[in-house]
Amino acid sequence: MNALYVLEPESPGAAWAPFVGVRPLAELRAGIWRVRERWEAAAGTDATAILGNHVAGFSEGDEPPIRPLSAVTGPAIIGAAWFAPTGAPLTLDPHIRRLTHGGETVGWIVPPGDRWTEPHEHGPTMETEGVSLHGTFDLLTALEAFLLADCADFLAAPSDGVPEGSVVLGDPTHLVCLGAVVEPGVVFDVRHGAVVVDQGSEIRSGTRIEGPTYVGPGTRVLGGFVRASVFGPECRVRGEIAASGFLGYANKSHEGFVGHSIVGHWVNLGAGTTTSNLKNTYGPVRLEVDGERIETGRTNLGSLLGDHAKTAIGTMLATGTVVSAGANVFGTPTPPKYIPPFAWGCTGERMSEDGFLRVAERVLARRNVAFSTERRESLRLILQRSARR
Repeated sequence: MNALYVLEPESPGAAWAPFVGVRPLAELRAGIWRVRERWEAAAGTDATAILGNHVAGFSEGDEPPIRPLSAVTGPAIIGAAWFAPTGAPLTLDPHIRRLTHGGETVGWIVPPGDRWTEPHEHGPTMETEGVSLHGTFDLLTALEAFLLADCADFLAAPSDGVPEGSVVLGDPTHLVCLGAVVEPGVVFDVRHGAVVVDQGSEIRSGTRIEGPTYVGPGTRVLGGFVRASVFGPECRVRGEIAASGFLGYANKSHEGFVGHSIVGHWVNLGAGTTTSNLKNTYGPVRLEVDGERIETGRTNLGSLLGDHAKTAIGTMLATGTVVSAGANVFGTPTPPKYIPPFAWGCTGERMSEDGFLRVAERVLARRNVAFSTERRESLRLILQRSARR
């Protein structure tokens, strides 16, 4: 059995804002599953560790250990965190030493007794299916590539059937309810893909969900029109949401449009917060991150919101806005396209360490998540790393 390690970039660039130094790329969702979980499915084993320095000290309690880049003794597979495999099991020839995708090396195979010390371009290769990730915006590319099949994988699960009072457009077997509470009056449109409503989630009356869509454990959909999106655990969402990934524990309990956006953990979107996901020119979207311009090649791109970011009521986010971790956006209806880490408003002020940690402790308690010593230290390190950028 091969051990599995997931390798982080040595120094992720601005294209990975707003998650650089905040959380491992391996712990970001590419479709329903995190990048690390896709590598685990491909390798057929749990990851032993995530290798990388940019998120040293990261701790949420459900990830493998974060270790500095160090030698690995085989048998082992080292998967790149900047590549999301489909999750199909790898069938490895004994002579294979590298996994490639489109000519780029995305993984390394270490035979028994051999030592891997760093990324290299040597040895026989095997082409691997998946999506190369060139920045946070490519999590949307992965969502588009994987979501249909990810939801279809649940069709073999023992579903509770169609909830009483619900309307299903399409094949009723493509609605998968796994111990969820669904009020009468919900419309599920499964003509373009399955809808999966996972354990402990709740769908309120007045909601229309168009597949493929995944509603994660404990998440509540409080009304509105939702399509082609993924919601991680314990989110609260309402309004119109299209082609977006909510990583987990995010709050959008009010009206407002969110489209083609990535929403980090513990984000709170104030009532009426709306994202633009298409330029008036219908051209490709360019990001501006702390003075650096990044071409995404995407026509549809909303906002990228980092962990613990918050917006005031009525906030209007322009196409391709990046809101960094811990930022509080208020003071102007249309903020700049880049909000720096832990900003307090849009005038250059910054939250204090004590102030941010006090708020984080209150927020976690609202989802019954313990504010452990490890988590507190992890957040403190994130704040310190952001201050150096």
